[in-house]
Amino acid sequence: MTVRMTPVLPPGVEAGRVVEAVLADLRSGRHRGIVVDSPPGAGKSTLVVRATIELAAAGEPLIVIAQTNEQVDDLIARLVTDAPELLVGRLSAADYVPSERVSAPGTVRVAAKVADLGGSAVIIGTAAKWATVADGSWPWAIVDEAYQMRSDALLRVASRFERALFVGDPGQLDPFSTVETSRWTGLTWDPMQSAVAVLLRHNPDLPVHRLPVSWRLPASAAPLVAEAFYPFTGFRAGTSGPDRVLSLTGPGDGGPADAAVDLAAATGWALYELPARHTLRTDVEAAAACAALAVRMLERGAVAVSERARSGAPVDATRIAIGAAHRDQVAVIRSMLPASAAGVTVDTANRLQGREYDVTVVLHPLSGRRDATAFHLESGRLCVLTSRHRHACLVVARAGIPELLDAHPSTEPVHLNVPVRFPDGWEANQAVLARLPVVRP
Repeated sequence: MTVRMTPVLPPGVEAGRVVEAVLADLRSGRHRGIVVDSPPGAGKSTLVVRATIELAAAGEPLIVIAQTNEQVDDLIARLVTDAPELLVGRLSAADYVPSERVSAPGTVRVAAKVADLGGSAVIIGTAAKWATVADGSWPWAIVDEAYQMRSDALLRVASRFERALFVGDPGQLDPFSTVETSRWTGLTWDPMQSAVAVLLRHNPDLPVHRLPVSWRLPASAAPLVAEAFYPFTGFRAGTSGPDRVLSLTGPGDGGPADAAVDLAAATGWALYELPARHTLRTDVEAAAACAALAVRMLERGAVAVSERARSGAPVDATRIAIGAAHRDQVAVIRSMLPASAAGVTVDTANRLQGREYDVTVVLHPLSGRRDATAFHLESGRLCVLTSRHRHACLVVARAGIPELLDAHPSTEPVHLNVPVRFPDGWEANQAVLARLPVVRP
């Protein structure tokens, strides 16, 4: 029997074929909706910008719906760079103050009303702002970060367009609410489901494309993140091991923090495991460890070699981020950073979503806890925290998390008609912790 081996395509070719298939579906006009699933750093924004330019060039007026003002401004900046001749309208609140990247180009107009943006080839705004628009319709809409969008937000804007492209990452954080939502649980239009989840439940025949390559995550990270958070779709890194090198130019002091920094630079990962202990949420020792690891990375003069900087680029404070689950944890960590590290980003997973750094430090959501709540077990939270880096990720946690997971099986009620979420938090956490090399102080 002859076994035929399927040739492995270069990452760029494989990703390019999927992008071309998406654009072909757009041009055909056969579908009212097209969904594109993407792993972290797979080029979602690049696809959104390219699709926007192609539709605008074909004379198709369109709108772009993002979830935050930061995402809107990022897309506008990309459009201005890639298509400087394109007339872009920025739909905003009345008190919005345009950032420099939006106000500087002469082809971008900013207004609080659609009527004041006449002549724009594309109008971009947040979902919340589009929900206030009562008049007008467009042939096309592009919804960016569609998995962050609640289904009720989609219903409020659906009458504004005829066809739509939905682009997002199914492994990241789900939409959230500060009010009780149990009354809608199990309904097919449950507003706490993502826009994509409800769309596909009611329109199962819509085409779904999957971007197969992460251009952000290095070869050391893509297999771990894919196995833990994308077990049924998977993806691979767009670069190989030699393409990404993190070197330390300064000497170490022999301490455990330096050992963790050395390990992360060499392998891409390090688990800085503190002694097992139940602590307050604002665990001072864990917060200090997060700050110390970021500071030592700076003091050691880390240099990142990549496809963007073949001769190496210094990893300064702006290229390092520290992530945590709660705002009070963020505040404690930030207070422990010296002035020399003031440029380090310290934020929650929700606010780090969509951003990218050379090195990240993560305070594990379950570190020091007595219980394993649904909030701390949400796989999307850990996925965001462990997928922001281009070179290395250092995780800070107290020992005993696997035992905590084993001792606290799921107590969340099971509801009829609620799709099962994969992977669940137990499986994802165990998969991550089993693969991380450990340094103990």
